[in-house]
Amino acid sequence: MAQSSSGTDGERRLDLIAMGRAGVDLYGEQVGGRLEDMGSFAKYIGGSPTNTAVGASRLGLDVGLLTRVGGDHFGRFIREELEREGVDTAGVRTDPDRLTALAILGIRDPDSFPLVFYRENCADMALCVDDIDPALIARTGALLVSGTHLSRPGVFQASMKAAELMKRQGGRVVFDIDYRPVLWGLAAKENGEDRFVASAAVTESLQRILPLCDLVVGTEEEIHILGGLSDTVSALRAIRERTAALLVCKRGANGCVAIPGAVPDDLDDAVVERGFPVEVFNVLGAGDAFMAGFLRGWLRDEPLEQCCAFANACGAIVVSRHGCAPAMASWEELQLFLDRQDWPHRLRESVELEHVHWATNRHRDYPELTVLAVDHRSQFDDLLAELGAGTPEQVAHFKRLALDAVHQVAAGDPRFGVLLDGRFGARALEAAADLPYWIGRPIEVPGSRPIRFEGAPDVETSLREWPLNHVVKCLVFYHPDDDQEMKARQDRQLLRLFDACRATRHEFLLEIIASKHGPVDSTTVARVIDHIYSLGIYPDWWKLEPADDAPTWDAVQAAILRYDPLCRGIVLLGLSAPREELLAAISAAAPFGLVRGFAVGRTIFHEVAAGWLTGVIDDAGAVAALAENLRVLSDAWRTARDARQAA
Repeated sequence: MAQSSSGTDGERRLDLIAMGRAGVDLYGEQVGGRLEDMGSFAKYIGGSPTNTAVGASRLGLDVGLLTRVGGDHFGRFIREELEREGVDTAGVRTDPDRLTALAILGIRDPDSFPLVFYRENCADMALCVDDIDPALIARTGALLVSGTHLSRPGVFQASMKAAELMKRQGGRVVFDIDYRPVLWGLAAKENGEDRFVASAAVTESLQRILPLCDLVVGTEEEIHILGGLSDTVSALRAIRERTAALLVCKRGANGCVAIPGAVPDDLDDAVVERGFPVEVFNVLGAGDAFMAGFLRGWLRDEPLEQCCAFANACGAIVVSRHGCAPAMASWEELQLFLDRQDWPHRLRESVELEHVHWATNRHRDYPELTVLAVDHRSQFDDLLAELGAGTPEQVAHFKRLALDAVHQVAAGDPRFGVLLDGRFGARALEAAADLPYWIGRPIEVPGSRPIRFEGAPDVETSLREWPLNHVVKCLVFYHPDDDQEMKARQDRQLLRLFDACRATRHEFLLEIIASKHGPVDSTTVARVIDHIYSLGIYPDWWKLEPADDAPTWDAVQAAILRYDPLCRGIVLLGLSAPREELLAAISAAAPFGLVRGFAVGRTIFHEVAAGWLTGVIDDAGAVAALAENLRVLSDAWRTARDARQAA
């Protein structure tokens, strides 16, 4: 996504601000049937200009959004998601009197995409002229206006004011015709997918913005409504009479044509860029992706042919996937797609492209991560038995105290995190939802080998119950010299888990302990990592045993970078090592760039838990002791990290 830039006044300068619809899409997860028969829905941000804003940000533009959202859970979700995507939200107003817009969508077949809009008196349609901040427009180079926001007097006036301000300061105005007849009251509410109903009144309203436009983009049906004629060339000429703007006509699988001057008799005599031969899985959102790709080129003054190539490629990528905004390509993904010609027709079946899409669009960067791991279950069972004191309920309370200790040390710093389980740690996990820290959660049955998973027989079923910000952690006891049957059984389980994580949109942390089941040298863990990648498994994180020798870390880092240079990195586990031993391990690992920090448990909490469970220390004493132990390791990590950066 874009890196923010600032002007002389210190405010973020924007390449583009998109104006108009912002809502939540509930996308049916079942494909090939009626909307009536879909039983579960994925939640994404939506609305044409919002989708384009996300897509443009992922392509490297500095983008903002000008809209209204409700003062409700969905409105907060939109705002938070935009911020995670790098979209400036200074122009996003919260409307306390209206709800956030909602759309329910589905994929029935290659030609049918049922769509129901819930937009009666919704927040974004209450946008008014008073919401248009001249200072926001002044720090922006271009404005994107969509046709839906010309359909009612209030939003029409707001759109015209924003466009006039942009033109007055010498900026560029982009018009996405974005014609949905149902949003103009011209189709039955159940027919949200309808793309064309002729209307002289709509044509007249849309044409009023044309004198202000520098770029106009639409499908052939949208060109027809804007031009007021049913023949594409004739409609384009009618539009040309009202604007000197660059005209771009989207032609689906046939690509697009761009017309900078007079409209030719034959559209093939314009600037033509052919489309890409991919399967049409879901057309919804492809036009918004097209716009994002075109603007990435046009706002950077690329040749017109290049702008069209970016646009067609972005549309092809999104048309092959589920969803709109989350399907938008990153800049790295777009470059990879354009560099090759051998992609499968069913584009989403490319493991390489899908991984680059996933890895380059993850939210939040973690240049470092220090985690208190209290996801232990069997160890706490053993501790209760050993002490002859304490109850499972007390263990649950202790884990809540551990979260308090993280918060005391971190004080809101998102470089900290916590590993918590759903058995003893459920209440702590719930409390962590309101804090800004990284959250990991174990899925494995403690001590199982071959690996088994907690919860439902189908691990994907279990993960669908987890909040999306929970990172799936799996500890596997894996040695490269295990017998073939053991390796095969473990591999099958890890493949199931990786597929489930991607299907449910959860990040995946794979913890490897090799030392308990065979001799270990400087190549052992690297050999395991090499094998895991050869299976087609790409963990977002690795959690590895501490080692105090550089050859081990050289081999590990080389193995990861050979397969996945986009990996988030490595965190060290503790294996109950004494503090001084662990501090030495941190110092040894810190010089290696992929090592991001640690996720340590018993070294930090074991003695404190024993004292608390036997009544030697109280709640405040436990929090203080846990915080101090975490602070010592965190300070040591940062000292070692600073030494690495200085070197």
